[in-house]
Amino acid sequence: MKRAVLLTGILMTLWSSNLLGCTNFLVTPGASVNGTAMITYAADAHVLYGELYFRPAADYPAGTLLDVYEWDTNKFLGRIPQISHTYSVVGNMNEHQVAIGETTYGGRKGLVDTTGIIDYGSLMYITLQRARTAREAVNIMGELVAEHGYCSSGESFSIADPNEVWIMELIGKGTGMVTEGGKTYNKNKGAVWVAVRIPDGYVSGHANQARIRQFPQDDPDNCLYAPDVITFAREKEYYEGTDENFSFSDTYAPVDFGGARFCEVRVWSFFKEINDDMDQYLEYVKGQELDNRMPLYIKPNRKLSNADLMDFMRDHLEGTELDMTKDAGAGPFGLPYRWRPLTWETDGKMYCNERAAATQQTGFSFVAESRSVKPDFLGGIFWFGIDDAAATTYVPMYCGMTRVPDSYAVGNGDLLTYSETSAFWTFSFVSNFSYLRYNVMMEDVHKVQSELEQKFLAEVPAIDAAAAVLFETNPEMAREFITNYSVSMGDYTVKRYKELGQFLLVKYIDGNIKKEENGEFLRSPDGYPLGPDQPGYSERWKEMVAKDTGKKLRMPKQDAH
Repeated sequence: MKRAVLLTGILMTLWSSNLLGCTNFLVTPGASVNGTAMITYAADAHVLYGELYFRPAADYPAGTLLDVYEWDTNKFLGRIPQISHTYSVVGNMNEHQVAIGETTYGGRKGLVDTTGIIDYGSLMYITLQRARTAREAVNIMGELVAEHGYCSSGESFSIADPNEVWIMELIGKGTGMVTEGGKTYNKNKGAVWVAVRIPDGYVSGHANQARIRQFPQDDPDNCLYAPDVITFAREKEYYEGTDENFSFSDTYAPVDFGGARFCEVRVWSFFKEINDDMDQYLEYVKGQELDNRMPLYIKPNRKLSNADLMDFMRDHLEGTELDMTKDAGAGPFGLPYRWRPLTWETDGKMYCNERAAATQQTGFSFVAESRSVKPDFLGGIFWFGIDDAAATTYVPMYCGMTRVPDSYAVGNGDLLTYSETSAFWTFSFVSNFSYLRYNVMMEDVHKVQSELEQKFLAEVPAIDAAAAVLFETNPEMAREFITNYSVSMGDYTVKRYKELGQFLLVKYIDGNIKKEENGEFLRSPDGYPLGPDQPGYSERWKEMVAKDTGKKLRMPKQDAH
């Protein structure tokens, strides 16, 4: 296949699907302010309902089979042998502080194994129930797809434990059915993959574009890979060079305009905030200089905190020439979102909208914090948010908790069923309502968001200390203590967002802005509401309307007000 045809196919696939969902940032212990490993994940899909998954630890008799369902569609894929003991998992973090996130990059067509039993979602969640470390998770993931087949397209995974952070990139080998001795099977079952440990003191990121290029092939402490990752590429005539020059990304998922402009730009926007050398890649992430690729990881110019990562997940390319709040597409109120499709045509020319880290179609996102100085049940904090990261609040869910808040739990409503008690619908009301007058309404949202997150960040050290004391004499009571805290803070956050939604409706009804101070609406001495503010539109927007309408809206000079 010619490269031009390949790139066009990949680009059109990206434009026409949900592959542009999801963003991950990775921080090693040496790059964080308190020596913790952290990864982030935004699960972005237009059909994903935000819930906090919970899988308790369990024991199984020999011979037990595990039903595997595709995460995206809930389609039954098949059964695989269950192990004797599984670990508890809260969201995407298990009781041993192992956390996994992903982004889909698609890659070369024809490499999805339609006979495979493992999809990218089941790969994450089955692995979390089985792995005690990030390195072990890498090996388990490789073994699962080798044994049972991989039925998704190309995927990047972030995998962390308290001591190490890895990026793993994986793609299937297609469906090559053969019949031998009366038995038909897929000779290509499995996947090719590479996993690289991010050096301590460095950070990385990925966002729907494969990023691992050349990798060390004789350093198992820092790099693991499928034994046929290069030979398979040669068999398929994807690659003809030397082993040492082999690039996983350039071979299995070459970058194109969409991969740079819609995907790598999110990594760049994160990198540029913590490294002074990223201006050189601006043309690359604009989709122009595609040979000038960014490094897989960089050294930040400062140590990063969990709060920093929460902020980075809320990025809309502000402060850059791609700022989504600045052009005409933002409307009169600076809305940093563009409804799909991502690309569009007018006057015979193709155009695109930007794709930033924060996006309206996020089902859930998280900042997973793995802390080596704490016992496992207490060390892992899964900071969890539902819906648009820019509007949500990240609530601390301890990895050792034994239940989750009912409002966040699976089964409380779905994408087609409204639930009054659901966290998803509560957060979605606030975010979607704020889109109507974003530049002013989000100020009120951010006040509540900041109030809650600052409260949690201040309380966690005290909760840690109390739980540690309890654990010395009564481990079960310590687990119940952190469970009660996480559940109550989840419930409290949903309650505050319900109040926030009601406040926004009252304050901004009918395009007016009611006067208030500290959340209290102002009245005249006789109790009547004060006249609302009506700030109107920006001068730039008025100029655009005047230009678009010509003389239609123009008033006679003497009658103008």
